[in-house]
Formats: sequence, C-alpha cells, structure tokens
Amino acid sequence: MRCTDNSSLTRHQIRMLEKKRQKRKTFLFSLLFICFLLITAGLVYYFIFRSHEITFADPYGESRVRTSVMEGVESEHRAPSFTVDLCVTAGDVAAADTDLSYAEAGALMDLGNKEVLFAQNVHERLYPASLTKIMTALVALKYGNLDDTIFIDENALDIDPESSVCYLEYGDELTLRQLIYGLLIASGNDAANAIAYHVGGSIENFVAMMNQEAYEIGATNTHFVNAHGLQDENHYTTAYDVYLMFREALKYDVFQDAINQKNYTVTYTKADGEQYERTWYATNYYFTGEAAAPDDVTVYGGKTGTTDEAGACLSLLSKDPYGNSYISVIMKSVTKDDLYIQMNDLLSIINKKQL
Repeated sequence: MRCTDNSSLTRHQIRMLEKKRQKRKTFLFSLLFICFLLITAGLVYYFIFRSHEITFADPYGESRVRTSVMEGVESEHRAPSFTVDLCVTAGDVAAADTDLSYAEAGALMDLGNKEVLFAQNVHERLYPASLTKIMTALVALKYGNLDDTIFIDENALDIDPESSVCYLEYGDELTLRQLIYGLLIASGNDAANAIAYHVGGSIENFVAMMNQEAYEIGATNTHFVNAHGLQDENHYTTAYDVYLMFREALKYDVFQDAINQKNYTVTYTKADGEQYERTWYATNYYFTGEAAAPDDVTVYGGKTGTTDEAGACLSLLSKDPYGNSYISVIMKSVTKDDLYIQMNDLLSIINKKQL
C-alpha cells in the first residue's frame, strides 16, 4: 500500500513541476515579446522621425528647415508667383504734387515695369457703376462666340430706359461682337443684359461667371449682382480690382479695338427683316473733345461709369512717347469735370517719370 501511495504522490509533483516550467516559459516569452516591441518602436522613431529633423517653424521664415521635395532645386525652376506680372501694393503710394482731393480712390500702374506709380485707397470697396462692363466684356470674350446672332427680347430690355442704353428694340438681331462694341463704346445697359442672357443663359448664371472670373484673376474685393453696374449695395469693387479686370480684358483684341473707338456704326436686322444702321458714340471725354490729355501722353481708350452713388469713374489705357503702357483708374469723383482734371493729374506722373 505504501508503494502505491508514494508512486501517486510523485506523479502529482511531477505534474506541478511541469506546470511551473510552462508558466516560466510563457512569462519569458511574453517578456521577450514586449522587449521586441519596445526595441522596434525605438527604431521606428529614430529612423523615421528623429533622423529627418522635422521642425515646425514659421513657413515664411528665412532660417526654417526645408523638408520639401523641391529642396536643392534652383529657384528659377520653381513655379512663378501669382503676382509676378502684376503691379502690387498693399496701401497708398504717393507721388509729388498729386492728390486726388475730389475723388475717393485712384491708381496709376506702369505695365512695362510692373510698378505702382500712384495709389490712393486702392483696396477700398466702392460702387463701380459702368466700370462693371469691363468684366461683362471679359466674360463674354472668354466664353462667347463673337459671330453668334442674338435676338433682342424682353429680357434684354428689362432696364431703366433713362439709363445709358444702345437703343435696342424688341426683335433686333445683332452679333455678340456688335453688342460688345455697344457695351464698351455707348455703355449700353441693354447690350449688357442681352450679352448676359446669351452667354450665361440667365442674368444669375452670367453674374456667377463674372464673380468666378474676378476670383480667378485675384479681384477678391469684388462682388457683382448684375452685368451693367446700376446701383445695388451688394455690387462693389475696388480701384485695384478694376486694374486687374482691365489688364485681363486687354489680352483680347476686340476689347482693345472697342475702347479705342470714338464712334462705331453697326448694321443690323430689325424685327421687320430690314437692315438698319446705328452709330454709337464714345462716352469718354478724351474722345468727345471735352478733355485733353497732358502733352506726350496718348489716351488709347478706356471705360467710363457714372451713377449718383458711385460718382464719376474712369479706367484708361494710356501710352508715353516710347510706347510704354499705363493703366489709370479713378473712382467716385465728385463730378465729371473733376474726374478728368484729376485723371490728368495722374497722367502727368507719366511725364515726370521720364525726367
């Protein structure tokens, strides 16, 4: 009996010893696995993060650590800045003996040298009146077909008849090209509506195109609600944004030619099917003979705008005797006479620059 009891006890002890050994193995394995994880994490941290010296610093600081894939590439191989071809100013730029006392804002830009020669309140939001039509023409030229024939209907004629118009009538048929000339030379609000409906499908869609185009060229202080510029408190721009729009529109030959015309005779079809002629005359005093530019400055053309709220406005393209081009803008002048006196003050800076 003792031999049997002693034998059973020994087997039990053996099983207990085996369990203890198994637990030690499991513990050691777990410890080794944890150590492996810690070592792996340390290596990942060192080789991925620490060795690259990532630094969160001022992105515009000169002493920042560069981590871009373009590091080491010469600057001339990088994409040019958006403003590389623009005249840029954050505030006023003074010029000797020039002060727009009778206007709210104004600017003179040297396109060749990309230099701001004068700036006064150029980023102040103001009502543009018919300077709006610079953008109307730009969108039409960019997205429309100049040879399309446009039927004049009630949508185009839904406008104040006492405002500036081309005297379009229901049933008239003109091309988009002809309407752009009427828009820019006679400053026709009816032409603006006709263009908007044809190119955009509706006033709302066309205005959305105008606002998108303004955004794309950097005119971020501009918002339009119509295509002609009649007063609305939510319809505004700045002298600087007018410069941006005017500069962009000058890329189109039709725009350059239209603003250069003192008058324009159009042949079109009326509702009775007969051909008629009408002559539109420029509203620009430099072209009507009511104002004369300073000596050695040639006014190539421009766009006018006038409402009670906007005052008298004008944007011009001018040239010096050497063919260098300049854009000048005046907004919210007290009267038209004051507008052209002060515009001559701006244009006189061109001559002073040549001295």
